[in-house]
Amino acid sequence: MNRISDPHFAERVRTSFAKQQAMDLIRATLPVVEHGRTEIHLPHWPGVEQQHGFVHGGVVGMIADSAAGYAAMTMVPASASVLTVEYKMNLVAPADGEMLIARGQVVRPGRTLIVTQGEVFAIKDGKETLCALMQQTIMVMHGKEEK
Repeated sequence: MNRISDPHFAERVRTSFAKQQAMDLIRATLPVVEHGRTEIHLPHWPGVEQQHGFVHGGVVGMIADSAAGYAAMTMVPASASVLTVEYKMNLVAPADGEMLIARGQVVRPGRTLIVTQGEVFAIKDGKETLCALMQQTIMVMHGKEEK
């Protein structure tokens, strides 16, 4: 993995996450922030369900996108921010469990584009089941800090 460009990346990522009202709306948390890797946890509650009682695929996409995007953010200088420009996600099993965990990691860091991967697992009775796999491209916006 690349060298750490910002020794305060974890604090910067957590501050950014706290600004995302969408994550607050769905009750998501960010308990893991490491260089090139993050995790977002989401409790299963009625407000995120679809008609069959599973967590809605759009919500699965939200946490995968954010987890992988924040993994990318750990790799950029403090004077830069990141923005998703593309992702492709496969829903491979129903998001059925007490909680979902989205794990994002950097596959290939770059100065302008960062390729990431996200996996979303449903936790049911202590067992993890992969429910979504995502590949993402992140654009690094040099000189553009977040609001």
